[in-house]
Amino acid sequence: MNKIKSLMTSFIIAGLIMLIIGLYYLVIKAGIPYQDPTVEMQIQYSINMGIGDTLTLTGFILSVFGLICRIVTGIISKKRG
Repeated sequence: MNKIKSLMTSFIIAGLIMLIIGLYYLVIKAGIPYQDPTVEMQIQYSINMGIGDTLTLTGFILSVFGLICRIVTGIISKKRG
């Protein structure tokens, strides 16, 4: 049971890291859209926004999944022992 708890804690940490990287892409890399961008600038902005959206969503889902599973394993281990 301790290995499962450790694995779920790893999911939480990995999800938070992905969430932070995704927010970095959204806020720092993509940031505020340009006023009169060239085609290359529009493409780069779209790429960074897509990466940020995907990483943020994946990180959030992974950390929530790990948190829920960690709570369930904690409840199960208290009932068993």
